[in-house]
Amino acid sequence: MSSNPLQRARFALAAHKVTQLPDDAGAEVAFAGRSNAGKSSALNALTGQRALARTSKTPGRTQQMVVFTLDEHTRLVDLPGYGYAKVPESLRAHWRKEIDAYLNQRESLRGVVLIADIRHELKEFDRQMLHFCSASGLQCHLLLTKADKLSRGQAAAAVERARTLCRREGWPASVQSFSSSAGSGLESARETIMTMLEGAPDAEASA
Repeated sequence: MSSNPLQRARFALAAHKVTQLPDDAGAEVAFAGRSNAGKSSALNALTGQRALARTSKTPGRTQQMVVFTLDEHTRLVDLPGYGYAKVPESLRAHWRKEIDAYLNQRESLRGVVLIADIRHELKEFDRQMLHFCSASGLQCHLLLTKADKLSRGQAAAAVERARTLCRREGWPASVQSFSSSAGSGLESARETIMTMLEGAPDAEASA
C-alpha cells in the first residue's frame, strides 16, 4: 500500500449540478474555500500529483464540482472556488444553490476540508462554512495555507487565533497550518482526511 493513501486519487468527472455526481454511496470529503486560497495547490500536494487539480495564475478557474476517486467507495470532491472569480452573477447564484444542495443533501459526505489563507482573517464564507458544519454535525478541518509566507512564530499565532475563534463560536473544527510549496503539514492533513473517510457517518468532529 502506498505511504500516501491519497496518491490513488484519479479524476472521475466534473459536474455542473449535484444530480450529475456519482451515486450517493460510500464516503467522500469535500474541499472548499475562496478562489485565491490555494485550494488546487493543496489538493495536488496532498495527493502527491502535480497536475491532479488545475492550478492557474487566475483564481476561480474551478467552476464545477470535480470528483476524484480513491477507490470504488471513497472520493474527494473539489467544490467551485468562492468569492473571487470574475463570473456572471447568474453563475455565482447557480453555484450558491448547488453547493448548498450538495452540503445539505449528500449522504456520503463525511467532512469538509476548508482552505483559507493563513495570512488573512477568516472571511464571511469561511465563517459560514464553519457554522454550517457545526450545525450539521459535519466534520470540518481548517487548512491554513501558504504558511511558508510567514515565520514559524507568526504561523503558530495565526493557528491559535483560528482555534480561539472556533472555540468562542462553538465550531468543533480542527485547525492546522499548511504549505503546498514547502510541503509542511502534509502528513497531518492526510491523516485527518483519511480519518474522515473511514469514520462513521455521524462521527463528531474533534476540536
